[in-house]
Parts: sequence; structure tokens; C-alpha cells
Amino acid sequence: MTTRPSIKSEQEYQAALEAIEQLLEAEPGTPEGEEFAALAKLIEEYDDIHYPIKG
Repeated sequence: MTTRPSIKSEQEYQAALEAIEQLLEAEPGTPEGEEFAALAKLIEEYDDIHYPIKG
């Protein structure tokens, strides 16, 4: 999996969302699929901190 630094700002978050949108149809196991997985993890971590689901 591609290693990326964590998302530290709303601007980086928005850029990650735009980037992952371009990779939605990426096949697992391909470089694009790995990039999708890395971005998804970073976005999820940012969401958990900045947009927690309150239940």
C-alpha cells in the first residue's frame, strides 16, 4: 500500500476527496487500487477526528 502523510487540514481533506473520486473504479491489487485504499484510510482517520458520528 502507498504510504502517505496524514491529512492535516480541510484543504488537504478536500484534495483527498477529489483524488479518491478519480479512483472509484480502480481494481484491487493495481497501483490505482492501492492508492484508493491509502486515501480511503486517511480520509476515514480525518473523518473520525473532525466529523465524528455521535450516537
